[in-house]
Amino acid sequence: MLNKFSVLVLVVMITVLAISFNACTYDVAAPNYCFQEEVLPIIVSKCAYTGCHDGSSQDEDVQDLSTYNNIMKFVTPGKPFQSELYTEIHSGEMPPEDKSQLDKLQKDIIKNWIASGAPNSSNCNACDTNYNYANRIQPLMDKWCVSCHNSTTAGAGYDLSNYNGVKQCIIDGRFLGSIQQSAGYSPMPKASGSLSTCDQTAIQKWIQAGYPNN
Repeated sequence: MLNKFSVLVLVVMITVLAISFNACTYDVAAPNYCFQEEVLPIIVSKCAYTGCHDGSSQDEDVQDLSTYNNIMKFVTPGKPFQSELYTEIHSGEMPPEDKSQLDKLQKDIIKNWIASGAPNSSNCNACDTNYNYANRIQPLMDKWCVSCHNSTTAGAGYDLSNYNGVKQCIIDGRFLGSIQQSAGYSPMPKASGSLSTCDQTAIQKWIQAGYPNN
């Protein structure tokens, strides 16, 4: 039979375990990441690309992760370690090992977004319409487009992982209309939201300036 001291020790141990569990499932002071501009592009490029979780698969076991509502089926707001989306990314189960993996920063962005309540947020930061190619335009391509338009999988024949590929798409007259998702153009990104008005404006200014490789 347990004596009073043993009971006290047991109560303390249970309390410590409960505190530790909560510390593992909540991030009280998580940075505020914007879903549309920072979280969704990671999921689109690493998970919801063509042939995977993009919603067009005929395999009923493949979940569509191309929209906020579908993503939230695998998220418990405030609890990244109770969210299937994060636990599979954190453990390395997703993406498959033969695909491009998330780096630590990308994992942290998703983790902290969930910890902050997983809001469907957008336009969180001041608009930067700088149109320098290396620092502004190519990072947008890397975020949204390169998972489908690269040297290995050149969707529609375009490799957007480098300046020459982006330039050719512009010359062919398909680039801006697709980015702006105008009628008669194949929308980009495909079935996964759209670039913010700020990002579209930066791209348009860059094209109007003669799309310099700067």
